[in-house]
Amino acid sequence: MTETGFYILYYLQEENHGYGIIQLVKEVTNEEIIISAGTMYGSLSKMEKDGLITVTKEENRRKFYLITDLGKEILFIEIKRIERLYKNSIGVKAT
Repeated sequence: MTETGFYILYYLQEENHGYGIIQLVKEVTNEEIIISAGTMYGSLSKMEKDGLITVTKEENRRKFYLITDLGKEILFIEIKRIERLYKNSIGVKAT
């Protein structure tokens, strides 16, 4: 999973829209990761098609999304993978 995909799923654990996620990622990464609008909306569209997120409402031309149960499973797997990578990088064997 890409960093962009990870952040999108992570920040859709609560209802949000694409621009809101872009701003959150920019803030938490101290502007090291800036997701372009094209990348964001392409990713949201693919994730929706894949059943990882769902549209919850539309307001003022903004679609709001929320992670699905399948998306939560994928996010959990990715968090475990990142934890394993980190542990391995500091010399701790995976359990």
